[in-house]
Amino acid sequence: MSSEQKILTRDVEASVVPIGTKVTLQKGETAHITQSLGGTYTVIVNGNMFRIETKDADALGIEIVATPITAAPSGPMTQEQLEKKVWESLKTCYDPEIPVNIVDLGLIYDCHLTPVGETNYKADVKMTLTAPGCGMGPVLAQDVQNKLISLEPIDEANVELVWDPPWNQGMMTEAAKLQLGLL
Repeated sequence: MSSEQKILTRDVEASVVPIGTKVTLQKGETAHITQSLGGTYTVIVNGNMFRIETKDADALGIEIVATPITAAPSGPMTQEQLEKKVWESLKTCYDPEIPVNIVDLGLIYDCHLTPVGETNYKADVKMTLTAPGCGMGPVLAQDVQNKLISLEPIDEANVELVWDPPWNQGMMTEAAKLQLGLL
């Protein structure tokens, strides 16, 4: 695993991986970036793993670049177009310990869009984790919710962590298995 070394330029809030507890990493500490996918950063500081959110990338000396707003199609988006955007957005969510998105990992069991009014929607997602004891569950669920409500027509997003059926490696896509060296 390659890592990029950075000195923290300010105190920064981070989540301990895999338990999810919030802590403050101190200015001047050395952070080794082990993963920077989906806009979050997995770092190792003093032998412990943490997740730093995109909004705090400046603490790692990384410039926060605003993502360009993509032009919406003329007129309201169809439910089919929105479903495609939803799945694209979900593919930008990553477990901080695994360099594969949560869709290809097989962690999203269901995503249902319900019209609310003429042009807006509510999204209901059922997802799981690779292990029931993973404390990052609420962090990942919040990440999914944030990505969904950032889509223009979605006014509300509910994310439910479920354990049935239990996740197993057979739920991963072939691409995920290949990326993780399981094929």
